[in-house]
Amino acid sequence: MINLLKEVARGKRGARDLDFGEAAAAAEAILNQSATPAQIGAFLVAERIKLESIEELEAFVSVSRKFTRREQVQEGLDCAGPYDGRIRSFAATFPTAFLLAAAGLPVTLHGSAPLPPKWGITLQDIILEADIPLSALSRYSSIHAARRSGVLYASSEEWCPPFGKIRGIREEIGMRTIFNTTEKLLDYSCSPFIVFGIYHNTVFDRLARLMIKLGYRKAMIIQGTEGSEDLYIDRPTRVYKVENGAAGLDIIDPEALGLDTPVPELVWDARLQLTTAEAVLQGGGHIAFYNQVLLNGAVRLHLAGRVGSIEEGVYTCKDLLDGGKAWDSYNAWKNALLSEPPVTHQV
Repeated sequence: MINLLKEVARGKRGARDLDFGEAAAAAEAILNQSATPAQIGAFLVAERIKLESIEELEAFVSVSRKFTRREQVQEGLDCAGPYDGRIRSFAATFPTAFLLAAAGLPVTLHGSAPLPPKWGITLQDIILEADIPLSALSRYSSIHAARRSGVLYASSEEWCPPFGKIRGIREEIGMRTIFNTTEKLLDYSCSPFIVFGIYHNTVFDRLARLMIKLGYRKAMIIQGTEGSEDLYIDRPTRVYKVENGAAGLDIIDPEALGLDTPVPELVWDARLQLTTAEAVLQGGGHIAFYNQVLLNGAVRLHLAGRVGSIEEGVYTCKDLLDGGKAWDSYNAWKNALLSEPPVTHQV
């Protein structure tokens, strides 16, 4: 590890990108903790200053997946949002997952307890607020719930235990590291489709090339709310569509679909996130958040080829929300997590 550290920590002018093999060796040393905490921290900070290359990211994702208990539970859409959570926006991806499941598109959500640099409200915080204990999010229970509802929630440190072991180092560093990207690409259920949130548009091209290397059938990289995979409802959103080895910039404008809505300024906490999501899933709630879920659902259905256009997706999603099927999907998932899964085989 020391030799690899010397290559990435020579300063802004002297540092060089690691090749795939070198980066994979660094990832192995970090995840199996053969490197010391000081070496791990120094490497992560040096990489952050240097900026990670595509080859380094690919290597870290590849190695991290080897440490991950991946299951082909369902062939659907992976929603890859920020593990450091939300502070000032609605987590539309949470209710959207149950809307998509009601439309017949399985969805994988994933996350953890809050992480730096944002320390915001995470999907796991919202789920725990729904009176679902952490023990109910075991891998076995989560797979059972996915089979009952079409929605899989993977707790990253349950499915990839080494991530839990390096949490303390990441918390002490307090800044973004290569793992802020890697953790979103572990692909727990081997999904052919992915929506991936970013904060800065400068990484569009780099991440598009990474998606191609990782072999997704279709991907959408979204410069969404707070760096999430959620499209804005009060303004256009820049996205990169990736398909057949090619990528291109697009703009998704809610005004063109008659959905643009001013968003109220709210002080978000996990309880408000949950109650807002549940209101939308019952066909109600504030029109801005209802429309945001409609838009995100429609675009994701279109990405996965389940509807012929985004406009068709909007009508499909509206029927599922207003008709109660999305709410039924949410309750099926929640009840499955809270029930004792049948013991059929070890997963």
